[in-house]
Amino acid sequence: MRWLKGLILAIILLVVLLVGILFAVNNQQAIPLNLIWIELPPASLSLWLLASLAVGVLMGMLAMSGVYLRLRALLTRAQRHNQQQRKELDKLRIQEMKELP
Repeated sequence: MRWLKGLILAIILLVVLLVGILFAVNNQQAIPLNLIWIELPPASLSLWLLASLAVGVLMGMLAMSGVYLRLRALLTRAQRHNQQQRKELDKLRIQEMKELP
């Protein structure tokens, strides 16, 4: 089963690589990028599109890092509270056993 998963992953990676190569080959036109206040030098269209994709992914990760850190802190707090509740429950069980004749 593991080899099948690896094979499927390899096929998907190969397809993505081929699509990326075709994308780069078919978009060779050199165009300058105008960012309103600055004009970047001419580069291929595929380079600008892939760079914008990378910048978008990084910005998305940065935007979600606040949510991730907040949820991580909530999880840590809940685990600490759970541990305290377990200790208290164990203490009450021991106390109950001591009180039995």
